[in-house]
Amino acid sequence: MSHSADAMRSSREGNEAVCTEKSKSNQAVTNAKNMVNKRSSRQAACAATLVSGVLAVGAVGGVPTGVAAGLTTIRHAQADASLTERNRMVERQISARGVTDARVLSAMRSVPRHEFVPTELRQLAYSDTPLPIGYDQTISQPYIVAYMTEAVSLPNNAKVLDVGTGSGYQAAVLAGMTQSVYSIEIVPELAASAAARLEELGYDNVQVRYGDGYRGWPDEAPFDGIIVAAAPDHIPQALVEQLAIGARLVIPVGDRSQTMTIVTKTENGSTIDTTFPVRFVPMTGDAKRP
Repeated sequence: MSHSADAMRSSREGNEAVCTEKSKSNQAVTNAKNMVNKRSSRQAACAATLVSGVLAVGAVGGVPTGVAAGLTTIRHAQADASLTERNRMVERQISARGVTDARVLSAMRSVPRHEFVPTELRQLAYSDTPLPIGYDQTISQPYIVAYMTEAVSLPNNAKVLDVGTGSGYQAAVLAGMTQSVYSIEIVPELAASAAARLEELGYDNVQVRYGDGYRGWPDEAPFDGIIVAAAPDHIPQALVEQLAIGARLVIPVGDRSQTMTIVTKTENGSTIDTTFPVRFVPMTGDAKRP
């Protein structure tokens, strides 16, 4: 997928954050980030069971029926209230910047982004910025999620690999337009909470695994597309090898200077295209080893 020159220019003009994962100078975000980081340290003992590296999350009990019903009603009301915000987000932040794939736009309108950010940041869920989710990780800017989802150019009934689950937002967006999503996260607490959240919200075609995404998920390869939400300083060969012929890997690559990169696997190897500068959290684990 390639944007036109006009679309690419419009995505860069006026606000450098359009093409980056760098937070805006927003005091509310800064204050909330401090709160999220404090909370994440208290969540280190997250309740999940690891079964062969795949998270099996149990049901949460002990909530009185009346309280549970009240909470459900409140959540539904919040979801309805966010629909206008989601539509505005798609119109002003995504469509206006050149994303045209109807499946992507529909998925971005459908997924309740506020469910994937910390409670103290919900008022900023549909803002044009990445947000902290704890453990020095972020949920990506809405435009970046939409761009990468369009760029991976998935066929119908695709099987896709999502590297860097985070809070599960990208996996949820992919779930609405694919047959199956395999999502891998290196931070165990985030993997556990994302798995529980996706299950609670009904995304039953997403499987979350705790592990190092640099090596991919070879047992489930080949994939019809791979999206990576952390930046290694080189293209991981293991991920390229796990692509089906004709499939794409969309990944930020670089150290201090990062570029959105699209790798397409061919019969004779692969092709590499770069688009615009970005700023993601660095990929950790094996990506940092010589």
